[in-house]
Amino acid sequence: MTKNRQIHLSAFLLSGPVVHSHAVWRHPETVGNYLDPEYYARVAKVVEEGLFDFLFFADRLAVGDQMGGSREFALRYGAQDATRLDPLPILSYLVGKTTKLGLGATRSTTYYEPAHIAREFATLDHLSKGRAAWNIVTSMNDSEGRLFGKDKHLEHDLRYDRADEFVEVALKLWNSWGKDALKLDRESGVLADPELIRSVQHQGEWFRVEGPLNIPRTPQGRPVLIQAGSSGRGRRFGARWAEAIFTIHPHLAAMRAFRDDVRAQVVQQGREADSCKVLTAVMPFIGGSEAEARAKRDQHNALARPELGLVTLASQLNVDLSPFPLSATLAEIAQSPLIHPAAAEKLLMQGPQTTLEQLGRLFASSVRVPQLVGTGAQVADQLAELFEQGGCDGFVVSPGYLPGSFTEFVESVIPHLQRKGLFRTAYEGSTLREHLGLADLNP
Repeated sequence: MTKNRQIHLSAFLLSGPVVHSHAVWRHPETVGNYLDPEYYARVAKVVEEGLFDFLFFADRLAVGDQMGGSREFALRYGAQDATRLDPLPILSYLVGKTTKLGLGATRSTTYYEPAHIAREFATLDHLSKGRAAWNIVTSMNDSEGRLFGKDKHLEHDLRYDRADEFVEVALKLWNSWGKDALKLDRESGVLADPELIRSVQHQGEWFRVEGPLNIPRTPQGRPVLIQAGSSGRGRRFGARWAEAIFTIHPHLAAMRAFRDDVRAQVVQQGREADSCKVLTAVMPFIGGSEAEARAKRDQHNALARPELGLVTLASQLNVDLSPFPLSATLAEIAQSPLIHPAAAEKLLMQGPQTTLEQLGRLFASSVRVPQLVGTGAQVADQLAELFEQGGCDGFVVSPGYLPGSFTEFVESVIPHLQRKGLFRTAYEGSTLREHLGLADLNP
């Protein structure tokens, strides 16, 4: 009997006070703060109890100053990139607090070297016994460039050209150790078999790397590769490399169009369509009644300052939006010579007639993540429809408060998905690749 297609679930976090919701740290239901490791451990334990595939941290490297050339407002009131911890040490902490949950973190291909990434994530995969994931980004803005001594952030498509070669090198390093190369034979005194360790001699446009890696092959062979690029060039990159793609779309038609496009491009790259899972973001507000859930959403959204949404938007687009009136439509802004083509493309994707004020409010409350409102059964029905109608392979759940958003989801939504036969009732494997139904790289 063929098993029903199953929903995949990821928990989304930032290692800071703000997530997609700019209100998280202000919310009366949020417990603790982002400097306390137990803040993250509470979430990890809840979502592992809920049998999520993985938890991953998005990240940004610098405090943006795109809005009017100032960081003052972002720092005073808490824009999305105002403050962060490095997520990798947090994941190492969570290794000891979990046993099955996948653990992912963001690292930039623009401001790191392939050897950095290969060593960090190989170590995490060993310590977690095969639960590591790398969220591949190319970074966003000039503020990040200046933090690393660059006057300007590398141009959009060039960043992806560099990222393609970066991933090629990382894969060579991860694959440099054969599965059985490490011997640790105490009696003979043989540590490893050099015949099973490949030399790496990479000479490319962006990198010159001589290996092998000094870390043995990991339980998964390499970490699971996650990506979130939505531009045309970003999608091509994801179709080539990603095993899970994180995306944000407002409704089923847009979700389905994105998934269909990604799957077609994955096949064009010579891969199986199902080798890349498309996970769309949702922000649930769950109550004992629909009215209670609406009240929770409204309370949350009222705590998110609209001005912060524009600060975060400007940082993500790497443009200054302060010259434009709040009444300006995105179509009008996109035509301005102050807006570079990549930013104009992203703005127009939000709806040409949307005003800057409307988009600022949306970014403050959710950074465009659709907010699902209802009882546990109603939210489960909404997720089931999106999934069964081909909108996605699963969901990235983004919280409005911590850890309560996840606790409510696990207690009120997961049981309904299980009764529908759409979600596991127990972990069936021990590695993240097994959770996601991906190919075994260490057969």
